Amino acid sequence: MFITRFACSILLTTIFCASAQAQYVWLDEKGHKQYSDMPPPASVPKSKILKAPGGIAKPTTTAADDKPASTASEATPKLEKPVTTASKNEDFNKRKAEQAEKDKKAEEEKTAAADKAKNCDRARGYQQTLNSGVRISRTDKNGEKSYLTDAQREQEAADVKKALAGC
Repeated sequence: MFITRFACSILLTTIFCASAQAQYVWLDEKGHKQYSDMPPPASVPKSKILKAPGGIAKPTTTAADDKPASTASEATPKLEKPVTTASKNEDFNKRKAEQAEKDKKAEEEKTAAADKAKNCDRARGYQQTLNSGVRISRTDKNGEKSYLTDAQREQEAADVKKALAGC
């Protein structure tokens, strides 16, 4: 007697646990409740589905509702495709590539800003040299030293002023 009660309690617990974890509940063609974590077969009419994901129980209706749906809005809802490890990896790799691209772009912008600041500092220094009146010499391709004329100095000052306009 004790073993029978024990076996019955285990059986009831198993059934209860199976129904508690089931996402779908429907009535089969014999009228028995079926529990599953997978959607019912396509042959099961919508009126026989008692429970679907989302926790909302669907009321049983008359046999008139067993007719196939005539409009797109009455069609069975499409289930989301299951999340697999491959799709998770694909999403992760996509996010990783996007982040790497953002980091690379940020690094390039940072480098460009540093180069611009450095060039602006050089232009300011050259402008001070031009404005100081000190003679400025250059070495040509033959290695000979030549000094800037007043016209060349004015041209250099105008070029430096244009360069500094962007700073």
